[in-house]
Amino acid sequence: MSVSVAGAELVHEKTVFDGWKSIVLALYMTLVGYGVLVGIPVISTAWVTQLGFTEVQVGRVAGADLGGLSLGAIITAAIVGRWNRRGIVLLGAGLAIGANALCMTVVDYQGVLWLRFVAGVGSGFYTAVAVATLGASSKPARAYNLMLFAFAFSQAAELHVLPQLSMNEIYLVFIGLYIFGLGFLPWLPARPLDKALDVALDIEDAGGGHHTEHRHVPTWVPWLVLAAILASYVNIGGYWTYIELASLASEATPEWTSQVLVWTSFCSILGCLVATLISNRWGLARPLLLTLLIQALVVGMLYNGIDNTKLVISLFSFNFLWVFVDVYQMSTVANVDHSGRYAALMPGAQGLGQIIGPNLSATILAMGFGYGGIFLMCAGVTLVAMAIYGFMYLRLRQQIPALADAS
Repeated sequence: MSVSVAGAELVHEKTVFDGWKSIVLALYMTLVGYGVLVGIPVISTAWVTQLGFTEVQVGRVAGADLGGLSLGAIITAAIVGRWNRRGIVLLGAGLAIGANALCMTVVDYQGVLWLRFVAGVGSGFYTAVAVATLGASSKPARAYNLMLFAFAFSQAAELHVLPQLSMNEIYLVFIGLYIFGLGFLPWLPARPLDKALDVALDIEDAGGGHHTEHRHVPTWVPWLVLAAILASYVNIGGYWTYIELASLASEATPEWTSQVLVWTSFCSILGCLVATLISNRWGLARPLLLTLLIQALVVGMLYNGIDNTKLVISLFSFNFLWVFVDVYQMSTVANVDHSGRYAALMPGAQGLGQIIGPNLSATILAMGFGYGGIFLMCAGVTLVAMAIYGFMYLRLRQQIPALADAS
């Protein structure tokens, strides 16, 4: 569905990427590729309790893993328009499987740090292709909504199952998931559609008729979105890496923290449904601006400490709202990019935010500002993302109104 603005509306043209096999495999691949990202709270705790890493070291290791994802996605964006995508996926899966396997024998901090970086690079290749595949469908907002809907269940499963496993068993789970997905690789379209950075608009003529007009989109549009994704994922990286550790060091009870982490994951399901309804009515941009403002507030409220009540409010709100942020951000890029280049960069921006967020948070802890300093930083970068989108929205309203308010 599209939003009509000034006699024009955005047209979503069907593509070969709309086949159910392509969408199902891409959905599965995103769940696997983002597996460490969504499970980082309990994985971080496992690194502390099972491997003896310090809280600062955990931030560095998490940043290496998710920073590697960023680098892998950036490399993929440069080659995804020319290389066979199945080959890129094979390379990524091979790196991730090999690095996870070596992590079962290498347990010292420096060794794990570098191996998690390699595993992240592999997952970056793998995930970038999956995200670009979903974005190439004729209704990217729907595809990304399905992805985040599936994330709600996978995240809840990870947060419930992974704490019961040893560190080696956690690595084995990821290895098995990568291997299983390779069996369905022929379902993945091997080549992109085209390289045009444009949108198709359905224009209403003066006489009441309609014609389709292709409008070139300025390159600053996807780059601004990628910058905003980076900022919002600095928030997500810092918050999500340390929320469990911060809760365990606060007035919140450990049993309560564990239960809330699992149950709040299901807020993402409701978030997917509400995000679709809202975007169909008001487009992507305006709800995104409001969402980022509220998210800054629910993260910043933890600055003065955490108790059981604050933990519930913050976690439930965070898991509900990050769905809006991701759907709206990713769909905005996919609406204008048919080659997959910019769509493949989205995991890169997310991963770069994830390396900055945990590392900046670790530095804040090392400087003695405590967990409150982390949450204040997270709120600040969320407001930066909101400012970027506000500027972009105002510019697009002047140049391509139908794209500014598209769903």
